[in-house]
Amino acid sequence: MIKIIIVSLLALLAVVLWRNWSRQRRQAYIAAYPYQRFLDQRLATRRPELSAEQRNEVFAALDDYFQLCRKAGRRMVAMPSQAVDDAWHEFILFTRQYNKFCRHAFGRFLHHTPAEAMSTPTQASDGLKRAWRLACAHEKIDPKKPEHLPRLFAIDAALGIAGGFIYQLDCLAASGGASGSGQCASHIGCSSGCSGSSGSSDGEGGGCGGGCGGGD
Repeated sequence: MIKIIIVSLLALLAVVLWRNWSRQRRQAYIAAYPYQRFLDQRLATRRPELSAEQRNEVFAALDDYFQLCRKAGRRMVAMPSQAVDDAWHEFILFTRQYNKFCRHAFGRFLHHTPAEAMSTPTQASDGLKRAWRLACAHEKIDPKKPEHLPRLFAIDAALGIAGGFIYQLDCLAASGGASGSGQCASHIGCSSGCSGSSGSSDGEGGGCGGGCGGGD
C-alpha cells in the first residue's frame, strides 16, 4: 500500500514538473520568435505610415497577445489592437511557419475567427474582458484601478492607427463627459472583438476589439 502511494505521488510530481517545463518552454519559444523576419516587409506594405521602430512595437505587442493566449488555454482572448491584428493576419499567410509556431507555442492551432462567427453573442465581450485581465496581470497592473494601459490596449492610440481601437483611463472622457473618445478601459465589456485561444491554462485575465479572432 505504501509503495502504491509513493508511486502515485511520484507520478503526480512528474506530471507537475512536466507541465511547468512545458509552460516555460512555450513561453520562451513565443518570446524568442523572429516575427520581424517574416512580417516586417508585409506590415510595412499594409501600414506604410508606420516606421521600422513602430513596426517593432507592433511585433512586441503581438508577442504579448500570443503570451495571453498561451495563458488562457482554450478560453477566448480578444484582440484589442487593430495594428496587432494586422500583423497577426500577415503571419497567418505564412501557413507552414504559422502552423509550426502554433504547435510549439500552444500545442495546437490558434484559429482566427470573425466575431460574427463566434458561438454566442457574449463570446467576444467575454474575450475582451479576459484580454484585459490577462494583459494587466502580464504587466502587473491593477485591472480595476489601472495607472496606465497595457501595451495591447494602448498601442493603436500611441501609433495613431487609422481605424484603431481606442481605450482610455479617463472614464469620464470615454463616456463623453469630457473631450476624448474611446472605451473606458477598466469597464471593458463590449460586444465586438477578435479572439484566440490555445496553450496552457494558468490564469486569466472608441473601439473595442476588432472583428476577428482565434480559437479552437
